[in-house]
Amino acid sequence: MEARVNYLTSPSAGKAVKYLMPAGRALKETPLAAATQELVALRVSQINGCAPCIDMHTKEAVAAGETTVRLNLVAAWREATVFTEAERAALALAEEGTRVADGAGGVGDEVWAYASKHYDEEQLTALVVLVSFMNMVNRLNIISRQPGGDYEAGQFH
Repeated sequence: MEARVNYLTSPSAGKAVKYLMPAGRALKETPLAAATQELVALRVSQINGCAPCIDMHTKEAVAAGETTVRLNLVAAWREATVFTEAERAALALAEEGTRVADGAGGVGDEVWAYASKHYDEEQLTALVVLVSFMNMVNRLNIISRQPGGDYEAGQFH
């Protein structure tokens, strides 16, 4: 599969896209646990069907010590016993924040309260920005048919 657009060589896209990498790196420096960030990024990307992001976040998670069992169960996290309550809260928020059109109201009060029980204000803010950021990047990749499979852990650090 060949991408429709090369964001790194397009002068028009380059003006905007050049700010995305630093934004992604800044999210890594938030007080939201790295494992949670990778699980959330992976789940959002699974929902959206973004191959390069699924590829990237799976490999980054493995490089950071995440187990294949947990990664394989992210898509079915509700039925899996390997996630903490805090991770479940983050995944629930990620799903509702990604499926806003399906929910017709965005993130519900129950899901927000569940996440608020496990994360402080700064972590919640990071979680909201991460979910929003991943949805944007997923859409950039999906619309332009960016391929997945060639990512190497640490490639964008």
